[in-house]
Amino acid sequence: MLIDTHAHLNAPEFAEDRDEVISRARENGVSTMINIGFNRETIPTCLELAERYEFIYAVIGWHPQDAKDMTDADLEWIAELTRHPKVVGLGEMGLDYYWDTSPKDVQAEVFRKQIRLARELKLPIVIHNRDAHEDVIKILREEKAEEVGGVMHCFSGSWETAKLALEMNFYISFGGPLTFKNAKKPKEVAVQVPLDRLLVETDCPYLTPHPYRGKRNESGYVRLVAEEMANLRGLSYEEMIQITGDNAQRLFRLPARS
Repeated sequence: MLIDTHAHLNAPEFAEDRDEVISRARENGVSTMINIGFNRETIPTCLELAERYEFIYAVIGWHPQDAKDMTDADLEWIAELTRHPKVVGLGEMGLDYYWDTSPKDVQAEVFRKQIRLARELKLPIVIHNRDAHEDVIKILREEKAEEVGGVMHCFSGSWETAKLALEMNFYISFGGPLTFKNAKKPKEVAVQVPLDRLLVETDCPYLTPHPYRGKRNESGYVRLVAEEMANLRGLSYEEMIQITGDNAQRLFRLPARS
């Protein structure tokens, strides 16, 4: 019943033991994984994994760090690939003002184009937001993103930003940083988000939760995020994975789970 809503299982960090990592996740109770392909290199391998494993689904799009490389042909390619039955959303898309790899205006234009495509295709969107809270909310609002909704991936903003996202039909997802002892803001936000809008994720191989911080993250570690969320909300672990699992199933329109 546990769903990792954001993973990069096709990343090179898993080249030596990918199948074992996926098997360990299943042994840890992860029933479904949403894998992300975000540029020319990772979209094909993302789809290959989704085809290989029944329980892995794909979200494809263009990462803001790679925005300067995206062409109109790439956008058309993504649109065509969304016909794949295992593609359940578009992303990760958004703005990244931390890494200076693509100009801000180019990031914004690529972000807007993908939101428009998502509205055309009626697919939810996965948002990457790093140090760009105000501009992300502004673009989502201007592009009418509430028509499709989506998820604020690995949310790191304030409760005020979360409320604005919630008003636009978005879910709020938390990853490994929620488990960090000094993660005051994520913990404060996590206890305020309505239960029917909460999601958990790993973003593996990045953002590894405590007590494995500093090591490679794995999809199976999403269990640690769900346990921390349950503790924060005063719920049992079983209740939390049921809630977040139902939310993920609803957002990405996943097949009913047995």
